[in-house]
Amino acid sequence: MKKLDESLLGHIPPFRKLERSQIREVLDLAEPRRFDAGAAVFEEGMPAERFYLLLDGHIRVVRTTEGGDQVIALHIVAGQLFGIAAAIGRVTYPATAMTVDDCLVLSWSTGQWSNFIAKYDGFATESYKVVGERMGEMNNRLVEMATQQVEQRVARAVLRLINQSGKKTDGGIEIDFPITRQNLSDMTGTTLHTVSRLMSAWEKNGLVKSTRRHIVVTDAHGLVVLSEKSG
Repeated sequence: MKKLDESLLGHIPPFRKLERSQIREVLDLAEPRRFDAGAAVFEEGMPAERFYLLLDGHIRVVRTTEGGDQVIALHIVAGQLFGIAAAIGRVTYPATAMTVDDCLVLSWSTGQWSNFIAKYDGFATESYKVVGERMGEMNNRLVEMATQQVEQRVARAVLRLINQSGKKTDGGIEIDFPITRQNLSDMTGTTLHTVSRLMSAWEKNGLVKSTRRHIVVTDAHGLVVLSEKSG
């Protein structure tokens, strides 16, 4: 990791409150690795032997239900920690981390987690902030599943994605990684048929444009209105 300049990570949690020399210490303990698109960085239930920082690419966090169905719990974007089972007191990974596209990650032995937390105050503060934000997002998702209509849930899922990874284009705001209608159904607890029907209707109404693996939101305000519609 000698070739990776500390300044490149200075704005990224959990590094942004650390001194340059401290970032160097942490990086010297890191193991870099590239993953091709569609690879599992780790799988649900595996011993949590390492934790990770995503430097480039996108990660899809997938949970498996008791019935064997897969649910997309979260998307991780570049600059975020993942696989931080130690932060929630687990010794196994609670979900599978799948690469959406080609990814570059850094990882550390889980044994280093407690060392980093104890030694670097900024690391602890920023890391547990991430944990809190993800728990909040998951709680919001549970409330949505229990109280909202399918169209609301799907609209909110798309809005979350453009807020997290939206890229402005001439045609609107594009979700900046491959996303399929099946992915949306896995995120919202509905069927592929229902998502396809909604997306087709939204396209006719000028809200989105979509291909097999990409979605562009052409009317974000209209999607917000749908996401807040009651009944």
